[in-house]
Amino acid sequence: MSEPGHAHALGPVNEGRLRSWSAAVLRRFRTCSRVSQLCGAAKHNQRISEFVNLLPKRRSTAEAAEGNSGRLVDGRAALQERKRRGGLSRTLQDGFAGGLLALFTLAVSAHASDWPMHRGGPQLQGRTDMPAPSKPDLAWTFSAGKPIKAGAAVAGGRVFVGDDDGIIHAVDFYTGKELWTFKTEASIEATPLVLHDVVYEGSGDGNVYALDAATGKLKWKYETGDKVMGGANYAKNPKGDGEWLLIGSYDTNLHCVDAATGKVVWTHGTDNYINGSPAIFSSGEIVFGGCDSYIHVLQLSDGKELREIESEAYIASSVAILGDTGYVGNYGNLVIAFDPNGPKGNEIKWKYRDRNFPYFSSAALTEDRVVIGGRDKRLHCIERATGKGVWNFDTRGQVDSSPVICGDGIVVGCEDGRLYCVNLADGKERWEYEIGAPVTASPAASNGLIIVGAEDGNLYAFGKPLKPAKP
Repeated sequence: MSEPGHAHALGPVNEGRLRSWSAAVLRRFRTCSRVSQLCGAAKHNQRISEFVNLLPKRRSTAEAAEGNSGRLVDGRAALQERKRRGGLSRTLQDGFAGGLLALFTLAVSAHASDWPMHRGGPQLQGRTDMPAPSKPDLAWTFSAGKPIKAGAAVAGGRVFVGDDDGIIHAVDFYTGKELWTFKTEASIEATPLVLHDVVYEGSGDGNVYALDAATGKLKWKYETGDKVMGGANYAKNPKGDGEWLLIGSYDTNLHCVDAATGKVVWTHGTDNYINGSPAIFSSGEIVFGGCDSYIHVLQLSDGKELREIESEAYIASSVAILGDTGYVGNYGNLVIAFDPNGPKGNEIKWKYRDRNFPYFSSAALTEDRVVIGGRDKRLHCIERATGKGVWNFDTRGQVDSSPVICGDGIVVGCEDGRLYCVNLADGKERWEYEIGAPVTASPAASNGLIIVGAEDGNLYAFGKPLKPAKP
């Protein structure tokens, strides 16, 4: 996230202006709802059009603000689609008032060049406008000494990553020099979350740790009932100031925790492990897949379940979101697109099946493509609208690493010990780098560098780091 003194992607954030803008939007939204009740759908749709026009329109604003592909403009597309269908769903109406300000606030708080969490931002899209390096030139390597299976987070000129020995490492973004370490009691596979100069990291010991980003000093520790394998997400507290963390655990619960204090806000129980990270729709709804085979949709304010969607097999990865649609692979050899506000029993938009191998990787998204790794040793590219296959890229090992879309290229690790870069358009290989040990971690893309850990115990940085702008 932004360090003090850094320019935000939207310029310095004017909180008074943000509140005024939000109040105007919400007033118009309430007008839409009243008109719907009094005047019927035709007038309601006219008011929706007026309301949609209040939302941010510039693609560059939303992209830069979230620091990756998580675009606030997706809310506009979702609302236009609701208009076409005959109006906003009750779920969206109920969640929008809290969700709109929360998502806009999160968007403007992220520094454009950072990769501060799993998949880059709260909608877990795994995308950046930063181009992939033209060739795999090493900028630096850092030796953790133990296998690295977790993704790295980048914020404020530092890289944060956990290893199999349970150690959280902070290293300098430009040199790879170690800055500090913090020891947990079990291995780490979760990607850290960095928010307001605090690093939040889940561990296999069942705890979530809040550490000072500059020093590694412990601020608080929150205990779940079992190991935490997925990175935390976050949202604006809909009931007041500050942020809430959202964390899945093998104790079968999704935990909502106050980011400042580490105190529990609510928990929501499921019937099996939660391995991935939760994502957040622009309407303010939380969505995640579980090893109980369900996609769960929750209300942010209290954790109440709004919808369960059967996926037919357990889900180990994280849901990625674009507009009003979520995308996730499962162990039933399927990639699924779903609308949580679709007609009951018909939430699934499409299912993609290529071969009978499961998906552990999380998807990366563009406006027209879904890219995901498979245990069939392939990287799959799918049409986002239809679920039809576009191309496959063959590797020599399972692809559990989650791909990152970098401009018109894709970077992904593989269990064959290589890091690959391929074209987004046709899947043709641009380059590969042989590390010699499995790469199951997901890459981070930030400020000119691709950063990824491997099971040889090293953290690798490829590319040329961009120097920060002079004041």
